[in-house]
Amino acid sequence: MKLNPTGLGLAFGIAAVVFYLGCVLLMSMAGDQALVLFINGLLHGLNVESIIAPRIGFWVTVLGLINTFVLSWLFGALIAVVYNGVVSRRAIGR
Repeated sequence: MKLNPTGLGLAFGIAAVVFYLGCVLLMSMAGDQALVLFINGLLHGLNVESIIAPRIGFWVTVLGLINTFVLSWLFGALIAVVYNGVVSRRAIGR
């Protein structure tokens, strides 16, 4: 079975955008200390208090959304291309 790079890229991109929007929602609803505590927990105790920007502008959010989608799409497409290459090599070796 071959994977469609465009389709898998789209799936990765959409999934990443959903997570990104969830993060934006969390940042807008949580207080500064709660946000720092949550992210420190995700990063296994790495202290992000000095580098976190809990208030970002609308256009920075839009740019982050676009960047997240593009990079995730590329990652999903790359996985499909590599997978298809491995599968085709195995089929040749049979």
